Amino acid sequence: MSDRPVCDYEGSTYQNTFWEKGGRAYEDAVERIALRKLLPLKGTRLLEIGAGAGRLTNELLGYQQVVLTDYSSTQLEQARQRLGNSPQFKYVAANVYALPFAPALFDAASMVRVIHHLVDVPAALVQVREVLTPGATYLLEFANKQNLKAIARWLSGQQKWNPFSRGAVEFVALNFDFHPQDIQNWLEKADFRVGHRRTVSHYRMNLLKLAIPTDFLVWLDSWAQPTGDWWQVTPSVFVQAIANGMPAPAPQNPNQFWRCPTCRSLDMVETPEAVHCQHCGKVWEIRDGIYLFK
Repeated sequence: MSDRPVCDYEGSTYQNTFWEKGGRAYEDAVERIALRKLLPLKGTRLLEIGAGAGRLTNELLGYQQVVLTDYSSTQLEQARQRLGNSPQFKYVAANVYALPFAPALFDAASMVRVIHHLVDVPAALVQVREVLTPGATYLLEFANKQNLKAIARWLSGQQKWNPFSRGAVEFVALNFDFHPQDIQNWLEKADFRVGHRRTVSHYRMNLLKLAIPTDFLVWLDSWAQPTGDWWQVTPSVFVQAIANGMPAPAPQNPNQFWRCPTCRSLDMVETPEAVHCQHCGKVWEIRDGIYLFK
């Protein structure tokens, strides 16, 4: 298992306080637009990394199976209460640095508002690529260091770090802004081909959100998002990445759904109570419908 620090939302009321009561209707709407434009909305099996309470999962119902994974089991419990116990959904508490899934299992993946918490992005991208079949689409959102507000603050002397320089900025503990070129380089090194980009939240200012109707701001943002293919100056950027290689079907053997996050063996046996690794003997509990692999 990875020993890298992880931002843990265990016990958090993030969904309620930040999204439902935090005045984020504009951000939620424009993120959904970007997701629908960059990610195929139908397929066999999709991995939602950092799914949290399942805020965006209702955009992914065209997949035969959606696997929601998050480090926080309490966030997944909120998602389970929201979405139910349909066999279409599987809830997995896991560490992105040691994903418990067999190689080439998924034909799509999404990771929204997650990567800005990661201290080792390249390592996480390697894990994601391993569980995707060649030709799969991976939707990645990142917090952009090179945004207009940061540029203005730097030019006016209110900010010391240069938004145009490479390298991440940790503005608070385990919260990072990244340079767009670093994201592209890491994706390519992890065996992805970068497709389209969409810049999101062009009008993320409290004054604008208070003065202008949300629907109109969302409409304006939807027209501006495609400029992300040419420049990225918004606080949030969505990237479409395609796993390299010829398209291939996901494994059909149910015994190869899981991979042990400790020893990386595929020799796993699932019972109603747990998933057992036959190689190292590790037992991963299933509690209230949530697989506990962290």
